[in-house]
Order: sequence, then structure tokens, then C-alpha cells
Amino acid sequence: MAQYSNRLLRDVLTRTKVVAGVGVSTNPVRPSYFVARYLSRRGMRVIPVNPAYAGAALFGETVLERIEDLPPDVDFLDIFRRSEAVPPIVDDALAHLPNLRTIWMQIGVEHPEAAAKAEEAGIDVIQNRCPKIEYQRLFGELRMAGFNTGIISSKL
Repeated sequence: MAQYSNRLLRDVLTRTKVVAGVGVSTNPVRPSYFVARYLSRRGMRVIPVNPAYAGAALFGETVLERIEDLPPDVDFLDIFRRSEAVPPIVDDALAHLPNLRTIWMQIGVEHPEAAAKAEEAGIDVIQNRCPKIEYQRLFGELRMAGFNTGIISSKL
């Protein structure tokens, strides 16, 4: 598994304003749903992208069919698809999202060639990680669930 510094992960998660969740489900028991909901509750605008649910409402947004339908202010692309689906997603994101700064591939999702292409375009790429888990770990929220985050906090 690739190593990412806590500083990079913290910077990415604190600068992010508009997330496109590619493959987000409207089913509340699916991991993609609760990760997207978590990010939206942290003040990020989360726009779901999933042709199976296009037109449905989720987190105050309309689920979009394609990356090309996203607004240009998307700065974070969160991919909930299999690794083999990543290259065309990255290509579409690079072509249609002028303010994109981060491509994040969920746990179990990796594609070195697509990642390299995005990095060559100046995009930060995180693979095989979950932004919800990393956010909770870095900002002291996992402690309540019994995990030692290594971060000292007076937050309860």
C-alpha cells in the first residue's frame, strides 16, 4: 500500500470544498453512501455521479449521470468503482474539471497508470484509502470508537 504523509492527507481534506462521488449509491447501507454523507456533514458539497441513480436527490444534490455533467468547481474526485474502471474516469475528470486538485480512490481501488497520468497533470492522487477514515484518524474522531489516533485532543 502506498504511503502518504499525514501532512498531505490533512492538507487535501482541509482544502476540499466540492466533492464528486463517482459510484455513490443511494442505498444507506452501502459504504459509498455513508462516506459521501460523512463528507457532506463536514461542510463539503458532495455531488453524486452514478448513471443508475441519475436524477435522484441525495445530500441536497441531484445525482448526475456523467462526470461531464459536473460543475467546474469540483476540486476532489472520490472514486467508488473497481480499479479497471479508473482510467476513463480519470480521463473524463482531467478533460472536464478545470479546478480538480485531488483524485481519491477508495479502499481496494488502485490504478498506477491512471494515477501517474493525473499526477503528471498536477493532481494529487490518493489510492486505496478512505477519506472518511483518514479524516477521522487525522482530526481525532476515531478515538471515540476505541482507536488510538496518536493525536492529542481535548475534543470529546
